Amino acid sequence: MNPYTEAGVDTAAGDLAVELMKSAVRKTHGPEVLGGVGAFAGLFDASALRAYSRPLLASSTDGVGTKVAIAQRIDKHDTIGLDLVGMVVDDIVVVGAKPLFMTDYIACGKVFPERIADIVRGIAAGCAETGTALVGGETAEHPGLLGIHDYDVAGAATGVVEADRLLGADRVNDGDVVLALASSGLHSNGYSLVRHIVAGAGIGYGDNAADFGTTWGEALLEPTRLYTQPLLRLIAETNDGVHALSHVTGGGIAANLARVLPQNTWVEVDRSTWSPPPVFRVLADLGDLDLAATEGTWNLGIGFLAVVDAATASAAVSALAREGIAAWQVGVVHTDARPAGDFEQGAKGVDGGAVRLVGTYADAAPASA
Repeated sequence: MNPYTEAGVDTAAGDLAVELMKSAVRKTHGPEVLGGVGAFAGLFDASALRAYSRPLLASSTDGVGTKVAIAQRIDKHDTIGLDLVGMVVDDIVVVGAKPLFMTDYIACGKVFPERIADIVRGIAAGCAETGTALVGGETAEHPGLLGIHDYDVAGAATGVVEADRLLGADRVNDGDVVLALASSGLHSNGYSLVRHIVAGAGIGYGDNAADFGTTWGEALLEPTRLYTQPLLRLIAETNDGVHALSHVTGGGIAANLARVLPQNTWVEVDRSTWSPPPVFRVLADLGDLDLAATEGTWNLGIGFLAVVDAATASAAVSALAREGIAAWQVGVVHTDARPAGDFEQGAKGVDGGAVRLVGTYADAAPASA
């Protein structure tokens, strides 16, 4: 017997996983991708960058977090890859960049080929939806370090943007409108709190969740909405109308918006303009939490924020609606004296603007959402 197999690493299972995922991965490859699946390094033809006057490469890396624990618990692994693409590629579009390629990394206690293939098929589906080539990856078996059914996923992606089209705080002006883009649910943040609430309530992930018409596990695995292509089309359609974008991930709405605003600006995000979807309300009730107490953890129904020229706002909302994404105005950028009170500022080490949420959440979703 192979001594490596005796130590708990099954290279044959890894090879089978690669065979099972090949077709899905190849579907993300355009003519820019050279070589096949399984090479030591993925190759991407960068000659297209010659069309740019000053191409800036944008990169991002992330994981899915403890949402994978729920996938493992109910043995459903085909959507975690979509979450990974959302966490990685949708960070690139924040600066206005078009994604080029992505790589993934899966660490597991034992390679179950179909499970690994399901995860990668989800990643490939997300890459196809966002226009990203999946050019490589790695599956590492760590017996003794991870439990036999445990795994974690991470990824990294690279994109490109023309230097003079770069989005960010320097484009933001007094009077700009802040638009909220609806999330599909929890996305991939705050799952440690989610799991704590569910465990405390004595709920099993296989239990029926009457509020959602599914099991709890299925409801909580709702995939992250992918915004990259709709936002790239919005940027192109509005020309210079989109000034900054914010991906609402860890830290919540206020902290992530503050990161993309210039210093000495402030925004009050009006809670009354939307109603957090049922999944947030049900979880908050189970945990005996006020929704406001979760604002630094969950997206509460807003997956992205767009700071746009006021003259562009209405057209942007309509354009996003055509993409199937509800959007609505939640605030305005100000440069005058900031009102008294606590604002969120300085998140992730960025000395940007100041943001706070004000008002009370609507009881029912607004017509636009």
